[in-house]
Amino acid sequence: MDFPHCAELNEYQKFVWRMNPPRVVVDNSSCEVATLFKVDSSNRLGILLEVVQALTDLDLRINKAYISSDGGWFMNVFYVTDALGNKISNKDTIGTIEKRISSCHEFPRRVGLIQSAKTSDAPKHTIIELTGRDRPGLMSEICALLTQMKCNVNAAELWTHNMRVACLLHVSDEATGSLIEEKDKLHGIKESLCNLLKGDQDSRGARMDFVTGITHSERRLHQMMFADRDYERDDEDGDWDMNGKITVDNCDEKGYSVLHIECRNRPKLVFDTLCTLTDMHYVVFHATIDSDGQRAYQEYYIRHTDGCTLNSDAERRRVIQCLRAAIERRVFEGLRLELCTSDRVGLLSEVTRIMREHGLSVTRADVSTTGNNATNVFYVTDTTGNEVDLKVIEAVRREIGQAVLKVTPMLPTSPSRITQEIKSRFSFGTLFGMPSQVLYNLGLIRSHS
Repeated sequence: MDFPHCAELNEYQKFVWRMNPPRVVVDNSSCEVATLFKVDSSNRLGILLEVVQALTDLDLRINKAYISSDGGWFMNVFYVTDALGNKISNKDTIGTIEKRISSCHEFPRRVGLIQSAKTSDAPKHTIIELTGRDRPGLMSEICALLTQMKCNVNAAELWTHNMRVACLLHVSDEATGSLIEEKDKLHGIKESLCNLLKGDQDSRGARMDFVTGITHSERRLHQMMFADRDYERDDEDGDWDMNGKITVDNCDEKGYSVLHIECRNRPKLVFDTLCTLTDMHYVVFHATIDSDGQRAYQEYYIRHTDGCTLNSDAERRRVIQCLRAAIERRVFEGLRLELCTSDRVGLLSEVTRIMREHGLSVTRADVSTTGNNATNVFYVTDTTGNEVDLKVIEAVRREIGQAVLKVTPMLPTSPSRITQEIKSRFSFGTLFGMPSQVLYNLGLIRSHS
């Protein structure tokens, strides 16, 4: 089946789409510990990722899901809780979710490019994308260089994985507080950042670009790290530190490749795996998602966008390799530091310098400003990647300010009580043989009577 992008749809296809907007049914009675969102609409390439993205952007947890999009229709049931494991009962919140899911059907649209809260002020700032080899103190060096070049960092997001780094920076001219438009200054920034990123040991090379438009930051970071080949590693056959397992089989009877993922559970796991499948040009036709609190189970029935299954061992290995990287990018074992204070020019440069001087390495960061307030979240280890001595953290807090820099706990994964209630986990291998009434009761098909 052909899955054109929205921009490529003909007028008849657009008419069909407009006549079949997503139907969202909210069910708070079927399950005691999760809210069910049943979504169905006409189908197109990328809509599954966009619906999951809409849920995760609102910090919701997908604890269980049944997905079917074989043919011209897209049907899903999501068991959802908030970040603390509670059902979604607030009417305003439910209305927001329904609106976000329905917006996945709007025209014109490009898959993966949607505005998020973190980038709502993007037109006012110059957006910089960076990828290269990671090293201790790199974020501090980047911030110091931008400060030296009279630039203010208004927002930033940084991920590291497998000794690679991807970073999105929203910067403004220190003098005007708006876009940097001077060509000589832009050229100087690009040249200086490229030299900084290259270092002495990066045989793969570094990349720095100015970008336009408003991009979903986490979606873009996945794309950047995938393009930078952060999935390549020497220990391909070594133990997986996520204690996980990924296998790929072929379901010849139905003409699908079947992808099984088992790993430690965590927030946004479904979004991360779907990002990689989309970037690798695979289409999900059916899927089951489940978790038992600590473990997550995902099963996808997929084909390449050209209709082919994964027929070679090399292709299977590459899919496994890339999915492993996608799952690992958010995994963190160190400390989470949160800085909340009044914003000022050079704040980020000063804070990251202090961290570097105390031997802290920033492995992930999420920096944002709202008005005159700055909220910066840092995930830190020591320079060898191990957990940090708490005495070092206290020294950093004394220098930055104990009232504004706090060690904050990581939010727990989905509580096991959720899946004690949602016990029945099944495979789509058995779903194909179910009678239509069972599928209708699950919300996976709709009545046309």
